[in-house]
Amino acid sequence: MGSKFKNFGLIGLGMVAGVAVSMQFSAVAQKATTGSSLPVEELRQLADVFGLIKSDYVEPVEDNKLLTEAISGMVASLDPHSAYLDKKSFKELKEGTQGKFVGLGIEVGMEDGYVKIISPIEDSPAYRAGLKPGDLITRLDSQPVKGLTLDEAVKRMRGEPNTKITLTIARKSEDKPIVVTITRELIKQQSVKAKIVEPGYAWVRIAQFQEPTVEDMAKKIQTLYAQDPAIKGLVLDLRNDPGGVLPGAIGVSAAFLPKDVPVVSTNGQLPDSKATFYARREYYSGRTLSDPLAKLPEAIKNVPMVVLINTGSASASEIVAGALQDYKRATILGTQSFGKGSVQTIRQISADTAVKLTTARYYTPNGRSIQAKGIVPDLNVEETADGDGFNGLRAREADLQKHLSNDKEKEVARPKIDEVEEEQRLIALAKKSKPLEYGGAEDFQLAQALNHLKGLPVKVTEAKVIDKEAKDGKDADKAGKSDKTEHKTDSKKK
Repeated sequence: MGSKFKNFGLIGLGMVAGVAVSMQFSAVAQKATTGSSLPVEELRQLADVFGLIKSDYVEPVEDNKLLTEAISGMVASLDPHSAYLDKKSFKELKEGTQGKFVGLGIEVGMEDGYVKIISPIEDSPAYRAGLKPGDLITRLDSQPVKGLTLDEAVKRMRGEPNTKITLTIARKSEDKPIVVTITRELIKQQSVKAKIVEPGYAWVRIAQFQEPTVEDMAKKIQTLYAQDPAIKGLVLDLRNDPGGVLPGAIGVSAAFLPKDVPVVSTNGQLPDSKATFYARREYYSGRTLSDPLAKLPEAIKNVPMVVLINTGSASASEIVAGALQDYKRATILGTQSFGKGSVQTIRQISADTAVKLTTARYYTPNGRSIQAKGIVPDLNVEETADGDGFNGLRAREADLQKHLSNDKEKEVARPKIDEVEEEQRLIALAKKSKPLEYGGAEDFQLAQALNHLKGLPVKVTEAKVIDKEAKDGKDADKAGKSDKTEHKTDSKKK
């Protein structure tokens, strides 16, 4: 039991500058290759090419660079989530599992080639400097942001503690650019937010599954019940949650499910990859002997629930949503999730480097494969009353080249649409809309979740489907029908 638990520690999806992995810290040298011999002829060819580059290339190339790139290319050719981790990448991965990093404390995206601030982290250097959601960062020190990728911009904003960076900010309400110098600090991310959104109804948001998530969520829920002991409904918000540590996903699921039930299973070539994980303390509390869920109010096991998901909900988020859906413990509301249902295991090569390798697939308690399909919501509700915004343009796992297939179900292609026309429509819509604050007064999906819990009509959108008779996009009406309807629900039946 213990060895199985150690093999699957961190799962997730690299949304901005993150990674998608399941942690297993073990040295490659400790694993003997059995039942196979090394391909001597192919390795000789590799050595020949190495020598040819060293002798004939237009300028000298360092041995370390050639070998590192060879390893990186070999691993990256397997699937979108396997990768070689150099010293810096490996360090960032380990920091991410702990919810800590050195930087400014802002959640960011890209807009018109600039870095757009989605939200500053409370009490971070960016928060204290007065940066606001919707601000555009146009320069980092003297470097224009245009031309940089989001990953490159994020790396420039991170750095060593107590070092400074000057940002040039464009704000819609200001005529002139704002120039602010910020000192980098160690940022501790809060993965869990919670509040009473209206009398009798609670909202719990998990932004990412980290090592402290289960304990933090338990404390937040206890606080909510202290504020309102008669909570009638709870919304668990997993939108844009890219994943994180597997014990976090098991613990969050266990908080709402009966004790000892299976939460998720895995299957791969290695014996250790064939495992089932249960709603038990030893599967989510790690090395600590105490149970972070022990003091939760008994009502949490039966309170009517809605789980919010969208295209950005991946991996650990999909494990939680899938488990609660299989046991009919919660209604899943939103749009189809990303479909990241594979396990990435970390094998250390040296003290500072590692290989992130796909070793298994994840399955829900009913045996559904999450990979390349994701979780289909019970109630399909888009981000706003006018549509799903940029979520409609996001790639899913099934859109990624060389993605691992779903071994349980045949993959269904997305409906054919005029991508240029759709992109222009969504960009125009996004420019008119304000940045969405999850849990805020204008959160359309949250409002529909509350309607469901109250037994009121829910504005659902029929999922787009492909009609086999529609060929080559000639019959647009058959190829992608979409219709908004009101769905009457009764939360008492859930």
